[in-house]
Amino acid sequence: MKLLRYGEAGSERPGLLDAIGTIRDLSAHVTDIAGEALDPASLEKLSKLDPQSLPAVSGNPRIGACVAGTGKFICIGLNYSDHAAETGATVPPEPIIFMKASSAIVGPNDDVLIPRGSVKTDWEVELGVVIGRKAKYVTEAEALDYVAGYCVAHDVSERAFQAERQGQWTKGKSCDTFGPIGPWLVTKDEVQDPQNIPMWLKVNGKTMQNGSTKTMVYGVAYLVSYLSQFMSLHPGDIISTGTPPGVGLGMKPPVFLKPGDVVELGIEGLGLQKQTFKADV
Repeated sequence: MKLLRYGEAGSERPGLLDAIGTIRDLSAHVTDIAGEALDPASLEKLSKLDPQSLPAVSGNPRIGACVAGTGKFICIGLNYSDHAAETGATVPPEPIIFMKASSAIVGPNDDVLIPRGSVKTDWEVELGVVIGRKAKYVTEAEALDYVAGYCVAHDVSERAFQAERQGQWTKGKSCDTFGPIGPWLVTKDEVQDPQNIPMWLKVNGKTMQNGSTKTMVYGVAYLVSYLSQFMSLHPGDIISTGTPPGVGLGMKPPVFLKPGDVVELGIEGLGLQKQTFKADV
C-alpha cells in the first residue's frame, strides 16, 4: 500500500493511493497515519480494503508528511561509502547517530525556508524508515518485523551550523522545514529489497545525486537493531538512513542553495518530492 496524508497543514486526513493514482480517503478506518494505525495488524486490515470502495478525493490537495505523531527523527551520518569518500571522511566503525527535530517535518512539496544567517544550506536525498511497533533490544534478524514501511526523506542541512558552530550536528539539521518526508508511506511488502533502491536528486533541473541504497554501509535491518539497543523505537519514529554522493558540500568548489532554487528528488517506488527554497524572513 501507499499511505499518505492530504489537506492543509495541521488538518491533514489519512489517505491511500490506488493503482491508478487516485487518492482515496481512509478517515472511516483510521484517524491518521500514526500510532496504532502503523501496527502490523492495522496495516493488514487496511490492505484488505477494496480501494474502489473508499471515497475518491477530488481536486489536487496538498500532500502532507506521510506519517504523523513522530516522536523521534533519527538520522545516520556518513552511511554511504561513496558519500564518505567525497567528503574526505573515514567510514565510521559504528553508525553515527544524530537527531533532527520533529518540528522540522513538512510535506514533500512544501516550501523549504533557508534560515537567517545561513550561508551553506545543502541537500541530501535519503531513504526514510518508519517504525510500526515498539522495538527494544531487537535482533538484526527480526528487525524488519518492526518496520511499517519506507518513504523519501530530504535531510536538508545547514553545513556552517552543523560543523562550524561547535557541538553536535543537530542544530544544522533541525531548522524549520528541514525535514520533508513523503509523499507516501510505502508499506514494506512493496519493497522487495531496501538495500537495492535507486535514488536521485536534482537542483534547478541538474542532477546532483544519482545513487543507490546498495552502497549503504549499515543496512536498514542493522540500523533498526542497533538503535533499539540504545533507545526504544516507537510507532511513527523515522530513521533517515544517510545519503549517496553528490551533496553540495562535496562539490569542488562547494555549491549551496539560495532563495529561488528548486530541488526535486525521488527514490524508485517511493515517490517524488519538489521544493522551492525561500528565505526565512
